[in-house]
Amino acid sequence: MPLPSKARYVVIGAGIHGLSTAYHLAGKLKSRGRGAKADIVVLDKGKVGAGASGIACGVVRNNYFQPAMRELMAHSVGVWESDPEAYSYHPVGYMQISPEVMHKDVASIYEQQKAIGYESDFIEGAPDCSRYMTGLFDDWQARGITSVLHEKRGGYANNMASLEGLSRKARNAGVRILEGVGVTGFEFGQHSNAISAVETDQGRIECDYVVIGVGPWVRNFWDMLGLPKTISIKGRDGTMHHDVPMWHFWQLEEGVLAVDPGFLTTNDGTMPPVIHVDTDAPLYSDKTGKLITEDLWGVYYKPDFHFNGVQGGAMPYKVKTPVDEVAIDPYGPKSPEFVASEEFVDMWTSALAFCHKRFEGKHVSYHEEKSGGIGCFTPDSFPVFDVFRENCYVVADSNHGYKMLGVGALVAEEITGGRSALLEPFRLSRYAEGRLHPVSNSPFPWS
Repeated sequence: MPLPSKARYVVIGAGIHGLSTAYHLAGKLKSRGRGAKADIVVLDKGKVGAGASGIACGVVRNNYFQPAMRELMAHSVGVWESDPEAYSYHPVGYMQISPEVMHKDVASIYEQQKAIGYESDFIEGAPDCSRYMTGLFDDWQARGITSVLHEKRGGYANNMASLEGLSRKARNAGVRILEGVGVTGFEFGQHSNAISAVETDQGRIECDYVVIGVGPWVRNFWDMLGLPKTISIKGRDGTMHHDVPMWHFWQLEEGVLAVDPGFLTTNDGTMPPVIHVDTDAPLYSDKTGKLITEDLWGVYYKPDFHFNGVQGGAMPYKVKTPVDEVAIDPYGPKSPEFVASEEFVDMWTSALAFCHKRFEGKHVSYHEEKSGGIGCFTPDSFPVFDVFRENCYVVADSNHGYKMLGVGALVAEEITGGRSALLEPFRLSRYAEGRLHPVSNSPFPWS
C-alpha cells in the first residue's frame, strides 16, 4: 500500500494502543456520519505487534492499589470480554497472593473492587489462605501468605493472536495499516504549535491529527515533539521537586517452563487463574539450595498454550539510562529481552517450586522465549494520557499497556470532542499540581 501524501488522522504504532485507538476512532466517526471522511492511517516501522505488545505475557487484571488504575482496568476488562474470540482472551481470573506487609493494601483493593461491582473473593489469615489454595492445588506449599485476593474476572490473552484480531477489526472499519514505515520527525505549523505533517523514511504525510502509541519508544517521540526532558513534581507534603527526569527504564524478565500447559491445572483438572505471589519468606535456589533473597519478592505465572508451557516473570530491575542519551531501540535485533539472566532463571524456577511441589527439580525445563523487554516509565510509573502540540495525543502507558485494551476507545472519544473521566487522573499536569497516585507496598514498580 503506497504512502499517502495526506491523511486526516495519523496513528503511530501498530501495537495494542495504536490499533485500538484507530479501530474505535473509525467507529466513532462512522457513527457520526463521517465514515467516508475518517481517513485514518496507522504507521509502524515494523509489522503489527513487532514491539512490546507482540511479546507481552498477556495478563489482564484489575489488581491495582490505585483507585484510578482500578477503574480504568475495569473498563478495559469489559472490552476484552466484549469479543473474547477475536481478542484470543481467556477469562480464567487472577489471584493476588500476599504476605502480611501487603495485607492492608490488598484489603483496600478488595473493598474498592466491591464498590465498583468487580467480583472477587478475599481470604484472610494464614490458615484460611492455606486451605483455600490447597483446595485449588493439592501441592500448594508457599509460606508467608496471609491474604488471597481472587478476582473472578480477568485472565490473559494470546499476544499476537489478539493483535491480529484487533488489526482485522481496524481494517474492516476502513483503517489503513502501513507496515515498514518509520517515522523520523514532525513538521509544525508556521503560526501554531500544531503538527502539520509527519515525516517518514518514505516521505511526508500532511495531517490534521496525530496519535502516538509506541510503548517503550515514547521517549524518542517525546524528543521529536520538543517536549521537556525533565519536569517538576509537587510532593504530598507540598514540596516542589525540580528537574525530575521524565522517563526512566526498567528491564522486564520473563520466561517459560517447557512443560505441558496441563501440568499446572487445578485439582478438578481445569485451567487455573493467573497466579501472582508476593512474599517476604526466604527464597532458596531449587538448583543449588543457596539463599536467593530474604527480602520481599514476587512472581507471576500461568499455563499458556501459546507459549506452550508455564509462562511468567518476576520483578524488573532498573536500566541506567542518562536523560540526554541518544534515542534507543528497546526491541532492536541485539536487544537483551530475548535472553533472561541466569539470576532470573534461578529465581523464577525456584519461586515456582516454592509455591508448588510439582515444580521441584523442574528448573532443567526452563526455555528461552521472546517475552519481557525494556519498559519506558514515567516519573511515578503510571501512564500519561494527554494532548500535546495542540493536535497530538500521546499514549504513554508506562508499561501497563497490553492489558489496557480499552484505552483506545477512551482516547477516540476524546479525539472526537468528548472528555473521559477515566483518563482525567493521568494528565501530565498531575505532577506539578501534586495529584499523585498512592503507592503500595508491592515489590513491583507498577503497583
